[in-house]
Amino acid sequence: MLEKIIVPVDFSPEAENALWFAAEIAKRSLAHVTLLHAGSQAENKAQEEEKLNKLRQKLKQHSGEELSCSVELSPVDLLEAIKTRINSGKADLIVMGTKGASGLKRILIGSNTVRVISEIKVPVLVIPGIARFTDFHNQGKNRVVLATDLEEIKDESGLDFLDEFVKLMTQLKLRILNIRQKNTKLDYEKRLLRKSLLSSFGQDVDAEKATVFSSNILDGIQYYLDKNADTGLIVMISKESRGLFQRHFTHEMAAVTHYPLLVLNEKTEI
Repeated sequence: MLEKIIVPVDFSPEAENALWFAAEIAKRSLAHVTLLHAGSQAENKAQEEEKLNKLRQKLKQHSGEELSCSVELSPVDLLEAIKTRINSGKADLIVMGTKGASGLKRILIGSNTVRVISEIKVPVLVIPGIARFTDFHNQGKNRVVLATDLEEIKDESGLDFLDEFVKLMTQLKLRILNIRQKNTKLDYEKRLLRKSLLSSFGQDVDAEKATVFSSNILDGIQYYLDKNADTGLIVMISKESRGLFQRHFTHEMAAVTHYPLLVLNEKTEI
C-alpha cells in the first residue's frame, strides 16, 4: 500500500518539479509526503530548515491544506538517509527530480538518481525537469508503457505496486512493450508471461501489447516513444543481472528520458 512518499530535495528546480508530482500522487492515494534534505551540515541547519519549510508551505498552498507532508534534515548522504527510512518502514515510493541529458552528457548527470535506483529496493519515480504533472494525467498523455524483455519476474511485489499506482491515473491505458532482437520469436513461457501481464490489471484497464525489434534497448524504446505521443509514464523493472533489461539499461534510461520513469526493483536485501 502506498502510504509514505519520500522526495529528496536539494533546492533545485528539478527537485521542486518532482514535488508537484509527489503531492498529486499523495492526494490521490492519501499518502504522506516527506521532503528530505540529505547531507545537511550543522552550520547550515537553520537556513536549510527554513527553505524546506517554505517549500512545504508552498506545496500545501498549491495542493491544499489537507495534504499531509513534513520536512526532514539528515546529516548523512542521500542514499544512507533513504535506506534508514526504508529500514524503519517509512518509505513506499521515492520521487526524484533529474535534469536528463543525452550524448556525452549522459555520464555526468543523475548520479544520485542512478545510485538510488541501484541500491534502493522500493519503487523510484524519476521525474525529468521538463515533465509536468498536467501532462502526466492528461487524457492525451494517459498511456502507461511497461517496457519488458518478458524474462521471468522472480518477485511480483513491484507489479502489485504498479497495479495500485497506475489506477491513480486518469482514464488509464496500459501497453506491454517488448523490445527484442530482430528475427526472434517469443517462446511459450514469454508469451504466457505477456498474457498474464495483460490480464493482471483488471478489466477496467485498457491493456494491449506492442513489440519493437531492436538490438539496442534504448534505441528500441526511443523509437516507440517517437511513434506514440500518448505516453505519460514509462515503467521498467530493474533486475540484478538477468536479461536485456539489466540495471545498466534502466540507469541509462533514467539519464536520458524526457518522460516520467517508474523503476520497480526486484527486491533483495538492502
